Order: sequence, then structure tokens, then C-alpha cells
Amino acid sequence: MKPILVAGATGNVGAQVVARLRARDVPVRPLSRNPPPDGVRGDLAKPETIAPALDGVDTVFLMLAGSAEALVPTVSLLGERVKRVVFLSSRAVDDSLAEQDNPIGTWHRTVEEAIEAAGVDWTFLRPHGFAANTLGWAPSIRADGVVRGAYGEASLPLIHEKDIAAVAVEALTGGGHAGAKYALTGTRPITQIEQVRIIGEAAGRPARWEEIPLEEARAAMLAKMPDFIVDTILTGFRALVTEPSEITSTVQDVTGRPALDFEVWAADHAADFQ
Repeated sequence: MKPILVAGATGNVGAQVVARLRARDVPVRPLSRNPPPDGVRGDLAKPETIAPALDGVDTVFLMLAGSAEALVPTVSLLGERVKRVVFLSSRAVDDSLAEQDNPIGTWHRTVEEAIEAAGVDWTFLRPHGFAANTLGWAPSIRADGVVRGAYGEASLPLIHEKDIAAVAVEALTGGGHAGAKYALTGTRPITQIEQVRIIGEAAGRPARWEEIPLEEARAAMLAKMPDFIVDTILTGFRALVTEPSEITSTVQDVTGRPALDFEVWAADHAADFQ
């Protein structure tokens, strides 16, 4: 059996993909800029560093790292060397648009288009929101149990990275997934207010949301992200206050088991908030 190359093998999703493949006794070649001892070093923006890792490989788990444009040459290389690519994309991609209307969708669709043109069998995983994004609240919750932000009533069906990985593994190892665009969500929409409360309960330290003025929240986010990303996120949150995202059954359909509740994610990561 040929090994499966897993890019981003030390990240939240990639590490889970590696672990699940190994649990099935599938040979794995973890790839990262800072790989584990049994992995290989490579930078997805530098195809020359990826080429050696592709020896004997015909299936790749790929994710966006850095700019989309920098990843396109690596995708072209994959088209020459492998047969199957499973790409961790984003539900920000809107197939009804000829041109994407936000930068997150644009980045991921750029890579999707390159994969489609590469001549490989492909599967796109499009999660709505990562539960792991709430790890950004850990310093505030540890400090005083308060998360400050805007649009606390925004509801997101956050998905556990274990569920993304479970779908990825099915697409990497099974048949019937070529050409699929899998929209992935958690089990239900949960407001940011509720997310903080659930995390606090799991961590054993009460936590609450504090609504702050939009401009104050934006300024705090700008310290970590560029303005066009911040504005895209805040615009999305504003919409999610009144129109929560549709829940999909994709995790159940592909893996045969229901998606994991956010409470499970919070329990799995309780130590990160303590």
C-alpha cells in the first residue's frame, strides 16, 4: 500500500488525519514546515521542497498555507505526480458566483480551480466554521473568564476537527468521493455567547461573553489580522445574528456516524482554557 501524504500534518486537522489513517494501518507521510520526527519537511509554497515527498505517493491531503497563488505551482506538480487530492477548502466558496465576493472564498476557490485543472481525482472539504477557532479566546478566559467581542448573538454550527478529519480519511481511502464538494457543519447553530458558556463549563471556570462596540471589537481584531479579513469576518457575524447557516448531514452521510456536538469539542480542549 502506498503512503498518503498529509500536508499540514502538525495542525489541528492534519494531525487528526494522520492519527486516523494510522489507526486504520494506512501508511502515512506527514508533511510540515516543522515536521514530527517521522515526517518530512516541506513548504507548500516551494514546490521544489515538496517534490521529494511525493516519491511513491499517489494520494495527498492538501490545505491552504500562505497565499493561494503560491500554492498553485505545487498543485501543478501534484497533477504530474499523483492521482487523488483531498483539499481542505472553505464553505466561504459560493458555487453560484462567477467571482467570489469575499477574500476567504477567493483564496480557496483559486486553489480549487487549480486542482480541477490538474487532472487529478479531487474532493473538496468545505467546513463552515472550525470549533478550534475559539482557542483564540483561551487567554481571555484564563485571565478573567470574559470574552469581549461584537455580535455575540451570531450563531455558528462549529465543527470539531475530528469530524473534518473523519470525512477526509474516507475521501482519501475510499471510493465514490471524486468530484464531491462536501459542506461540513456541526450539529446545530450556537451563538458566540453560548460557546463561551459551554467552554467555561467544560474547563471548570465560569466564562461569559461581554458585548463591546463594533469599532472596539474591530480594533482588537486588527491587531491580529489584516483589515479585509477582519471586515469579512464581522460582516459574516452580522448576517449570522439573524440567519444562522444551514446544517448539513455530510458527516453522518460520509462516515456513518453523527457529527460531534460542540460540548464534545469543549471537553476535548478543556485543558487549553484552564
